[in-house]
Amino acid sequence: MEVIMKKRILCRALTGAPIGLAISTAITIFSSFIYGDGNYYPVVPALVEQCGNEINAVVAQMIASLLYGAVWAGASVIWEMDDWSLLRQTVTHLLAGSIATFPVAYLMYWMKHSIAGVVVYFAIFIGIYVGIWITLYSRAKREVTKLNEKVSLQNR
Repeated sequence: MEVIMKKRILCRALTGAPIGLAISTAITIFSSFIYGDGNYYPVVPALVEQCGNEINAVVAQMIASLLYGAVWAGASVIWEMDDWSLLRQTVTHLLAGSIATFPVAYLMYWMKHSIAGVVVYFAIFIGIYVGIWITLYSRAKREVTKLNEKVSLQNR
């Protein structure tokens, strides 16, 4: 991998880390509102139990969220590999995201620690990934169509 690409990945990762933390924090606030008893729940009780106390659990989740955001942002460089097919980009990006996401979700108790929990987790993960991919693909396809129409008009 060339130096420029490594720098791009690092810059994206450094940008993505705080975004991952912000999203994670927003999710805990939203979840606390949904629970509706007026308390803030920064982490799930199982993580508090695993870590020994709430502050250790919050720090563990904070670090995991920073890493999670960094990996997803760094992986976005995959879409700029112009010599790769769309299939290769998609599979590589999906694998990078899955490899980062599953351990974080498991270790932070964002999913049940059972076969059913893993199956449900991956079903939700793949469903969200496919939904986002289709949306972004459709948007890009519309942009290409518009550009082609402009080129056609200019060539007349």
